[in-house]
Amino acid sequence: MPHPDIFDPMAGSAREPGDRWRAPYACRTATSRGRLVAEPASPTRNPYQRDRDRIIHSTAFRRLKHKTQVFVSHEGDHFRTRLTHTIEVAQIARALARALGLDEDLAEALALAHDLGHTPFGHTGEDALAECMAAFGGFDHNAQTLRIVTRLERRYAGFDGLNLTWETLEGLVKHNGPLLLADGAPTERYAEAGIPAAIVEYQSKQDLWLDTYASAEAQAAALADDIAYNAHDIDDGLRAGLFGLSDLRAVPFLADLLDEIEGLHPGLETTRATNELVRRVITRFVEGVIGESQERLADLAPVDADAVRRAGRPVIAFPAAIEAADRAIKAFLYPNMYRHARIAPIREQAAQVVRDLFARFSADPALMPADWAAGCERLDAQRRARRIADYIAGMTDWYALDEHRRLFDATPSLR
Repeated sequence: MPHPDIFDPMAGSAREPGDRWRAPYACRTATSRGRLVAEPASPTRNPYQRDRDRIIHSTAFRRLKHKTQVFVSHEGDHFRTRLTHTIEVAQIARALARALGLDEDLAEALALAHDLGHTPFGHTGEDALAECMAAFGGFDHNAQTLRIVTRLERRYAGFDGLNLTWETLEGLVKHNGPLLLADGAPTERYAEAGIPAAIVEYQSKQDLWLDTYASAEAQAAALADDIAYNAHDIDDGLRAGLFGLSDLRAVPFLADLLDEIEGLHPGLETTRATNELVRRVITRFVEGVIGESQERLADLAPVDADAVRRAGRPVIAFPAAIEAADRAIKAFLYPNMYRHARIAPIREQAAQVVRDLFARFSADPALMPADWAAGCERLDAQRRARRIADYIAGMTDWYALDEHRRLFDATPSLR
């Protein structure tokens, strides 16, 4: 049962024209801080629905189909890509938003856009591109997402990017929490490298409140990302044969779930047992988030979305037991999947593809397509490097390999 002092989705709340029932702390379209470039309202969709639709129809979103999550695409059709992961995150984010009385459209838009800035070849590609860009301001996939939706997408005559609402941009930038402390200094995450240039540049145009937490919808989308990662990396790792169900018993949380499955369905075949495990992981995590968040919201009693932002800590969160399980699962997956001996040489080959492309385009920007190469000779070294990084980051796995074959005599197969 929902806590009696907070929103009950079955009881209702004040209703805005065109809105669903929402809690007082939910983001509301009627009080949205709007878009950088003013646009006429849509007669059929609210602002957050328009954001969601613009993201889905963007070029960057379509490219997620051929961008790797953990495995390279050549590993097989059943493993997750950035697109399938994104869809799964959106489903979990909607479920959390619905249970907590949040704006489902905003939560969904944030979930759908959260990985737009990722490079080809998963985190391997990002690490390699960050290495290449170390002398030119670095590379951060969250900042690249902002760059895509505010600058690089070119679908509209009146503006660059997608001209999303303030609430969506804020949620994307603060996906991992505040970027600044109350005194204006960078948080620990950015203490060494500083705030990414793309975020600093956009902040000068529109203040995204970098020293506060994001909305409850953005916090829900961020946790949905963690939940999907854990559950589905377990699934993909089992499918790939990197570890077996018995190996997962090293994680007490998973051992308990496996015992539960065996008790209910003795001798269940591996495929069904895997699916039962993944389903239970998602369910326990989602239910844990809902319960913990209800308690935090009841304690805080936020009167509006800004009260959530200024709370000083997340209001959408894992309970202690689930947070411990999250750490244990990640600790298992890191050596047994992300750094598995079978994956290591593929990761290094993929990283070399990114490094090779960056070096070749840096030496001769004219090798990029004409619209990317145009004007490069007039750019200083940092802006030219950023242009090259934008081009490479937007590539799918397949396109990056095709470009490498075009420019080099030998290209790894990534198998």
